[in-house]
Amino acid sequence: MPELVFLKLGGSLITEKTERETARPEVIERVVAEIARALAAEPGLRLVLGHGSGSFGHFAAQRYGIHHGHPSDWRGFAETAAAAARLDRLVVDACLQVGVPAVALQPSASARTCDGQLTELVTWPVGELLERRLVPVVYGDVALDATRGCSIISTEQVFAYLARQAVPQRILLAGEVDGVYTADPHREPNARPIARLTPASWPEAERRLVGACGVDVTGGMRAKVRQMLELVQKVPGLRVSIFTGLEPGRVEAALLGRPGGTTLEAGES
Repeated sequence: MPELVFLKLGGSLITEKTERETARPEVIERVVAEIARALAAEPGLRLVLGHGSGSFGHFAAQRYGIHHGHPSDWRGFAETAAAAARLDRLVVDACLQVGVPAVALQPSASARTCDGQLTELVTWPVGELLERRLVPVVYGDVALDATRGCSIISTEQVFAYLARQAVPQRILLAGEVDGVYTADPHREPNARPIARLTPASWPEAERRLVGACGVDVTGGMRAKVRQMLELVQKVPGLRVSIFTGLEPGRVEAALLGRPGGTTLEAGES
């Protein structure tokens, strides 16, 4: 029976988040090759691919204050959308180079938010593409907002909305660090990994969590975990894995059921 998996390549994984519009082409090429191998090894796997905007969308959004809403210059909305789309083109083209039949779906073309919460998004193309064994590709983007004028939507928000129609069995979030830690592992040598998180265990872990480095206008790790814990409570049986994609082979292993890192699920702690 086909298994549907949502995989996100984090902005911190595929870009240099502290350098404006700087991709990591060697990481992108390696990761999409791992995706190609996993799809070949598991013919029943159906995939929705997503990615963060990293130093492409986030720098533009911060420059124009798009994440605050009510922009004084709407050109910033257009510039942010264009920057996010440029990174998406790099990802999609890399997929096609290795035989992954990726099709870009621009969230800002149909997304609408209300005070930052995603309320509308055209989802039917995702199902149609999956039926044809294609790989829809979505990403963090801008959106028109009913109260703020505009806002930023993360890939996790897009995934959560898509899950209403195309219900995944697993969501894989590949980033720079290997899951959720008790502190920022880049700065704290004593930071310890957290193997499992549930809605019950999260409040204590959140108090100790330090924000990720680099520019991230979507809220970083805290927002990611909160959104995914909300989702595992709504989708029975859903498991979310947060792990590193920097280590060769990890994305392929995760797609084939061996993610490592931190697992988020609805079960009791």
